[in-house]
Amino acid sequence: MNIQEARLSFIQTWGALGSAWGIPRSMAQIHALLLTTHKDLSTEEVMEEIQLSRGNVNINMRELINWNLVKKQHKLGERKEFFTADKNIWSIAQNIVTERKRRELVPVHDMIKDLKQTKIEGPIEEVKHFQTLIDDLEEFVVQMDKLSEMAIKLNKNVLFKNMMKMLS
Repeated sequence: MNIQEARLSFIQTWGALGSAWGIPRSMAQIHALLLTTHKDLSTEEVMEEIQLSRGNVNINMRELINWNLVKKQHKLGERKEFFTADKNIWSIAQNIVTERKRRELVPVHDMIKDLKQTKIEGPIEEVKHFQTLIDDLEEFVVQMDKLSEMAIKLNKNVLFKNMMKMLS
């Protein structure tokens, strides 16, 4: 398999994984393309390489920048913008966990806090059932938050890195 075939396979698989994780396929494909490329790419190069429209590339590139997965570069003498992906896998994982936490865990936790401060009225059994659900969900969200914080900090933990090397 040549490098172009290998890159295409990676881009397609990363796109499918992104889709499974709730990330737009085209966003994941753009990220994969930038990951597998050793040089900065312009919007036009991304469009040509993975056959996406300019609008699609621009929207997803902004989102990748918001997730801290891609950086915009300017080159002297060039009017075009160029993009490069963070190639550090630990950093990528940390940025994804941080963004997922911000978009998913924090809003659910805020909603739970609001519900716990609200007097809920209705049939006693239904209210008890609902409050038990909210308590259980809060416990789960708090544990997921702690787990995500641990995942974010793992890259900086030398002991963890050494332990993982010993296990492999």
